[in-house]
Amino acid sequence: MTTLGAVFLPQNPPERLREVARVAEEVGLEELWLWEDCFFEGGVSAAAVALASTERLRVGVGVLPVPLRNVAVTAMEIATLERIFPGRGIWCVGHGVQEWMGQVGARVESPVTLLREYVDALRRLLAGERLTVEGRYVRLENVALDWPPAQPPVVVSAATGPRTLRLVGEVADGAILTASTSTAALRRAVALLQEGRAASGRTETPRVLANLLTVPGPDAAARLRTEILRMGEQPSADNASPDNRIGIAGDTQAIVAAVADFVEAGADTVVLQPSADQDPVEFVRFVAEQIRPLVP
Repeated sequence: MTTLGAVFLPQNPPERLREVARVAEEVGLEELWLWEDCFFEGGVSAAAVALASTERLRVGVGVLPVPLRNVAVTAMEIATLERIFPGRGIWCVGHGVQEWMGQVGARVESPVTLLREYVDALRRLLAGERLTVEGRYVRLENVALDWPPAQPPVVVSAATGPRTLRLVGEVADGAILTASTSTAALRRAVALLQEGRAASGRTETPRVLANLLTVPGPDAAARLRTEILRMGEQPSADNASPDNRIGIAGDTQAIVAAVADFVEAGADTVVLQPSADQDPVEFVRFVAEQIRPLVP
């Protein structure tokens, strides 16, 4: 069964999060996703609010930028929430938007090297290991969590370019792809993730989570184009083609078909991302009540 989620955009004020999380649980949404984009809400604090406001809802953070966070602190925060709300968090990291990292003095010379070192250390700390590491960026001396999770959570990483996709396939438990990903790009990403996994010698299949920009309602096509431009992307000249388009605009059936295209291309989880002009409560209701029943 395909897992379906919805994004609470950071453009929404954080004081709306409790209401949205409660409604998401009430209507049976499986996953609510949060972002730690600069300089909006904090990902871990927002996740804690959403988890504490609900009983069953799974909450994903996509993504925590690793240049901003010492890996031991990230492990401590994730472990704390996993002990209090076991199995309900989905934790994604990434090397961050380099412009933002530069704004706060956290930009590194080799983001891919940092991501490799960070994901490896984070997975091992969350598994309860004691680590001494002397990497280029990650340095730990005799560090272990006193309260590791009872069950280590999966660690997912953001990935875009071929080098990062192969790396994520090698070192992470899965990948999360941005809403700028077309169906054709998703297929290429899955292949690169599998290349990385094969190179690592690990046998389990990497989990693939894909964001799908989703615009229902009046003037959907024009609103989708506005949102794509706001994201800094250019709409495809052939945006009607499932292989080339970014996002989906249209009625319920069109959105369900787009989700099916993503699943066929290799996504295990499809996270529907609203446009910034959509009300977050109405959007989670739409996803749970109109899309979920039609997605196998």
